[in-house]
Amino acid sequence: MRRNRKIKVEKAAELMCVFPFVVKGFEMEIIPAERIVAQIGSTLILTCNTTGCASPRFSWRTQMDSPLGGKVSNHRTYSTLTMNPVGIVNSHSYLCTVICGERGKKEKSVKVELYSFPSDPVIEISQSLVAGEAAPVICRIPDVYPSHHLEVLLKKDEHVLHKEDFSDDDSTNTETKIVTYTFHPMAEDAGKEVTCVARLPIADMDFEPKERTSSQKLKVNFGPQNTAITVSPGNSPMEGDSLNLTCVTQSNPPAQIVWRKHLAEESIQHLIKNNVLFIPRVHFNDSGRYSCEVINLVTNKTEEATVDIIIQGAPVITKLSIEPSTTVQEGQNVSIQCSAESNPPPKIILRRKSDNADIGTSSARSILLPSVMFQNGGDYECVAENKYGNSKSEITLNVKYGPKNTMITVFPAALKEGETVTMKCTSSGNPAPVISWKKKKATGESEKISKNATITIQNLKSQDLGLYECEAYNQFGKEEKAVELYVQARLEEPDQMIPFIIAFSSVAAVAVPAVAILIYVSRQAKINGSYSLVKALRLKV
Repeated sequence: MRRNRKIKVEKAAELMCVFPFVVKGFEMEIIPAERIVAQIGSTLILTCNTTGCASPRFSWRTQMDSPLGGKVSNHRTYSTLTMNPVGIVNSHSYLCTVICGERGKKEKSVKVELYSFPSDPVIEISQSLVAGEAAPVICRIPDVYPSHHLEVLLKKDEHVLHKEDFSDDDSTNTETKIVTYTFHPMAEDAGKEVTCVARLPIADMDFEPKERTSSQKLKVNFGPQNTAITVSPGNSPMEGDSLNLTCVTQSNPPAQIVWRKHLAEESIQHLIKNNVLFIPRVHFNDSGRYSCEVINLVTNKTEEATVDIIIQGAPVITKLSIEPSTTVQEGQNVSIQCSAESNPPPKIILRRKSDNADIGTSSARSILLPSVMFQNGGDYECVAENKYGNSKSEITLNVKYGPKNTMITVFPAALKEGETVTMKCTSSGNPAPVISWKKKKATGESEKISKNATITIQNLKSQDLGLYECEAYNQFGKEEKAVELYVQARLEEPDQMIPFIIAFSSVAAVAVPAVAILIYVSRQAKINGSYSLVKALRLKV
C-alpha cells in the first residue's frame, strides 16, 4: 500500500515536469499525512511534496533533533525519507522544511508511532507428559513492542488456564516475552488443545492483527489404569469348554501385557504377552488364579488384575495304581491308590469287581491290604462320581503264592484185582503248580513215575500196590500228599473172599509210620496169599 503511494507521488511529480501548468501558489504536503503507525522491521517512506515552486530546497529533521534513522532522496519537486528497516530510533515526529526562494519557507510534520507484533506465539509443551505429574507450558511472543500493552491467555480448549499482562513492563525496545505456566494434565486431557492467545490492544493505533494465537495438542502419557479382566463364558466353565480371558486397561502409549498363573507354593507360571489369553479346551488343572500385569514403559507404572477360574465337570480319574506292584507275593503289604479330580470334589469308591464289595470311600487316598492273601487277587474298580457324572477305571492285582489245598482222589473207591484204577492230584497256586508222582519202593526209596496230574493203572496187580506220593511245586513253594494202595483178599469167613482195594492218604509228614505197617501187611499177604489188615493190626498190638 505504501509502495503504491510512493509510485503515485513519483508519477505525479513527473507529470508536473512534463506538462507545465500555471502555478497557483506555493504549497507542500507530507505523504502519509499527520499520524503514521508503522511496524518495527518494516519499510516506511515519507514523501515531502511541493507545488508552485520550480526549485524547492528540502530538509528533514526530528523535533528533538535526533538522528533521522533513514535515507533522504531529493528530487525536483519532492523529497523522500526512507526508513528501512523501521527501528525504535524512528519513533519521532518528523519535520519536512521546504524553501522556495522568494516565496518563502513552509514546514509540516508527521508523527511516526511504532509497534512490533510480527509473528504468532510459539508454544513449548513436553511431548512426554505424564498424567498427574507437573508439566510446564511455555509461550514465547517474539519481538513485542510496546510490551506494556501485551496481554497473554493460556487456554485448554475453552478453559482459561492462566492470564498474564505486562502493564508494568518498561521495555524501550522489542523483546520476546515469555509466559510460563505449570499444570497437571489428566488422562482425559489427551488430544485436547492448549492455546496461547497474545493480544496487543493499543488505543488509537490502527493495525492488524492485534491478536495472534498458536495451539498445540496435548500428548498425555497415562496409565495403566482401570485394569480389569473380562471372562467368557464365565469364571466357572465346564471341562472341555473354551475359555477366553481378556485384559482391559487404559494406557497411553499402549501398555505391555503379561499373563501369569499362580501355582502352588507361591510359584508363578508365565504364559503369554498378549491382551487375550485363550484356552480352546479347559481341563481341571486349568483351575486357579490368573493375573494380567500391564506395564507402561513411558510412565514406568504397572497395574495388575486377577481372576479366579474354577473348572467344573464330571470326575476324571487321574491315578489308579497298586504299590509296590500290580504283581505281589502273598504276605506282602499292598496299597491300592485311586484319586480323581473334579469340581465339585468327587466321591471315590474302590472295590473288587468279583464280589462288588467296596474297599473304601475317599476323596484321594490309599487303601491298605496288610499281608495280602491269594484270595485278594483279581480285578479292582475305581468309581469317581459327582453331580455331573462319573468315571470308572480298572486295575488287576496279581497275587503269587505257593501250592495250597493239594488233594489226591482215587477212582473207583473199591476195585477187584485186574481192574483199572485212576489217581488224580490237584493243587492250587500262582503260577499253577507243576504236578509229579513218585512211588515208594520196598527199600524205602522213591521212584519218579509220572509228571502228569493223573495216573492210570491198568489191570491192577499185587506189584502195583504200595505208597504213592504226589508233589505240587512252583517258585514260591511245594506241597506233598500220599496215598497207599493195598488189597485185603480174605475175610474172617474163608468162603466169602471179596477182593477190594483200599486207598489211604495222608500228609507226607505222617505217612512214614503208616508205610511200615502197610509194608508188613503186604509181606504177610504175599506169604499167606491173603491177609487181614484188622488181624495184622491186632498182631501188631
